[in-house]
Amino acid sequence: MTGRTTERTTGRPAERATAPATGRRRPARSYTLLAGCVLTGLIVLLALVSLVWSPYAADDTSGGRLAGPGSGHPLGTDKLGRDLFTQVMTGARIAVEAGLGSVLIAAVLGVLLGLLTAFAQGWLDDTLSAFLDILIALPTLLLAMLIVAAHSATLGSAVLAIGLAQSAVVARLTRILVKRVLTQDYVTAARTSGTSWPRTVAQHVLPNIWPTLVVNLALQFGLAVLAEAGLSYLGLGVPPPNASWGGMLQEAQATFTTAPAGALAPGILLVMLVVGVNLIADGLRDTLDPTTRRRRT
Repeated sequence: MTGRTTERTTGRPAERATAPATGRRRPARSYTLLAGCVLTGLIVLLALVSLVWSPYAADDTSGGRLAGPGSGHPLGTDKLGRDLFTQVMTGARIAVEAGLGSVLIAAVLGVLLGLLTAFAQGWLDDTLSAFLDILIALPTLLLAMLIVAAHSATLGSAVLAIGLAQSAVVARLTRILVKRVLTQDYVTAARTSGTSWPRTVAQHVLPNIWPTLVVNLALQFGLAVLAEAGLSYLGLGVPPPNASWGGMLQEAQATFTTAPAGALAPGILLVMLVVGVNLIADGLRDTLDPTTRRRRT
């Protein structure tokens, strides 16, 4: 009688309302995360292999100018006779290093600045917030030019510039998340019981903000890879003979009609890496953020 009454008043059986929908959506999220891991894993594997082996040396020009794909050169050669597959492998390593290095700098500086601004009050809060706004408004390319002018065009300079630019974004997000957590009752109860601020941050604040930060840092990784490719395209990235995907795209412009592999190979791999990281971020958002999961279901 109870089951029929529920069906009569609601117009549908209670069992049909939730179970099928949940069963349909969970695999989709798993497939998104799996697809992202596969795409990103292929690039990371290529980068790791380049650390211990490559078909040719980075400065080997014995392949002949603009040779087509063949047994000795799977992707052909560039205008200087260098093996394109070797350059693609080196570019994968540089892209992964740039993404990881920039995200590490952004995470350390961003979280520290975000915590500082979240606990600041009065004029100090206004000053730090204005400082973050200035950093966010400062273009990454302009910051990179300033750092390169002070040092030189290296991968380290590009990573430092990208990391500093992204740290402001991470700091602002951290500030918002921390201020939201500090208003919760369990934080008030911890402070009332005599828990120190450092211990409160370690036990209550950071565990509640890290899922959102991880998703944002995954997105920042993809943006850092694109930023490094853009800097290398402009000549502000790694110097020769090391090859960056952005530098390969710039060099292949003039020979695209005769040797399209020089532009297609780094371009496709760049898209694969960025799309793969974005899929991972989307999958992590569904997995780690229960609020988003409830909204989508």
